[in-house]
Amino acid sequence: MSSFAVVLARAGGRWRAEEVSLDECESLADLAEVALDVPGELRLLMIEQDDEYAAIVRPGGDEEPIAFLSDGHAADNYPLAAIIAEELTEIGEDALSGDEDAPPAHDSAPFGDPEIVEDLGTSAADLLAMCAHEGTLPVDLLVHVCEKAGCGEIFDGVRL
Repeated sequence: MSSFAVVLARAGGRWRAEEVSLDECESLADLAEVALDVPGELRLLMIEQDDEYAAIVRPGGDEEPIAFLSDGHAADNYPLAAIIAEELTEIGEDALSGDEDAPPAHDSAPFGDPEIVEDLGTSAADLLAMCAHEGTLPVDLLVHVCEKAGCGEIFDGVRL
């Protein structure tokens, strides 16, 4: 299984990226701690595995972390996805309704907070549409989010 995990951190208006290991993580709080270990005012943990799912974890500092998992079905086959889905709520059919290409909500609906990166330029509607669009790879979702946030080149530099 091939996975990729990177923390993007913004400090003083500048982004940096650091590839991280998630081998010891057993909960969403553990994932958030990995992100908090990278200095910055704003941090995002981006995960992609085997072109099957993408996840974004945003630590809340003193508050609970928030997260988004692009494909709930991945939780059946990938331990990291299961960790995230276990603590989140499935985004039901209502959030995906109106899109003919949307996956069945009981099977592969996203989990978590689709508003996780709205303040960085990607709306909840755009995030959900990318998850539902056939042919969009999980890494495409992460690239889009990073480009909108202004850290696309930094993300690509670590990813490639």
